[in-house]
Amino acid sequence: MKSAVYGKAGQIGLVEVERPQIKEADDVIIRIVRTCVCGTDLWTYRNPNIKEGRLNSGHEAIGIVEEIGEAITTVKPGDFVIAPFTHGCGECDACHDGFDGTCDRHLGNSNWSTGVQAEYIRFHYANWSLVKIPGQPSDYTEAMLKSFLSLADVMPTGYHAARVANVQKGDKVVVIGDGAVGQCAVIAAKMRGASQIVLMSRHQDRQQMALESGATAVVAERGEEGIAKVREILGGGADAALECVGTEAAVEQALGVLHNGGRMGFVGVPHYNNRALGSTFAQNISVAGGAASVTTYDKQVLLKAVLDGDINPGRVFTNSYSLDDINQAYKDMDERKSIKSIIVME
Repeated sequence: MKSAVYGKAGQIGLVEVERPQIKEADDVIIRIVRTCVCGTDLWTYRNPNIKEGRLNSGHEAIGIVEEIGEAITTVKPGDFVIAPFTHGCGECDACHDGFDGTCDRHLGNSNWSTGVQAEYIRFHYANWSLVKIPGQPSDYTEAMLKSFLSLADVMPTGYHAARVANVQKGDKVVVIGDGAVGQCAVIAAKMRGASQIVLMSRHQDRQQMALESGATAVVAERGEEGIAKVREILGGGADAALECVGTEAAVEQALGVLHNGGRMGFVGVPHYNNRALGSTFAQNISVAGGAASVTTYDKQVLLKAVLDGDINPGRVFTNSYSLDDINQAYKDMDERKSIKSIIVME
């Protein structure tokens, strides 16, 4: 089968590898129908010290169950499923509290997918974490398939930012980051009843998408100028700030737009050194965030919202590619020609 591997910085290609096999009793083999490129994949793609031949870091897919381990009771061959980037157990205290993205039993990288930009994958710890979609891919439009794929990561991640920031009806919310996760955070803030949603963005196409999804204003300025503009629009500080980038500058922006006593939800994978919490003491800021609770949100809220037509997170996929064109899919995202690249399997 074909699987993507990294070459030198700015290059990814395909190799032929053996199709994965069942290794553990709770494994499932999935034939990929759609996968995609994530913004976090670009950090590896750009890395000048990348080891050539390293397996792709892809972690989002929808597909068909082909084989199951002997301990699997929740899915069967032929089922159409969302394969989340997380692999929570569904039984530990963290999962029970709705934090399966950081399951107590499946610690660190063992709870997160990799290598999903391929024709088949072995999905480990599969019994609880896979999410069944009614019917088959042929029952749905391409737009619906895109929305299902967004439920493997970016839509639950945007929702996680809103949940851990405790966005409530009537809240004034600021979203920092206009990529796929930021776009989904706008959708999530609207779902949870925010009265005003300001997106911080410098890109017109992304601004327009967010406005169509529920944003009420856009701020292109950054730093102190951006903070002042947000506060002018909101008539004061924000109740909640959703940080969807993963840089220290984005965290500073999020903290700056909040009124004292505000809440920050951060879901951008951190690419900065440890930041002292003491810096928020004088503001009484609540800070929470981490890996999204994909399975919990999909099963409880998001899959139904997509099936009912209440949300359309698939709009974040602006360009489609075959697996053979995986390098172009990365390149176009890296050059901001695509908000999120979807890979359509034959």
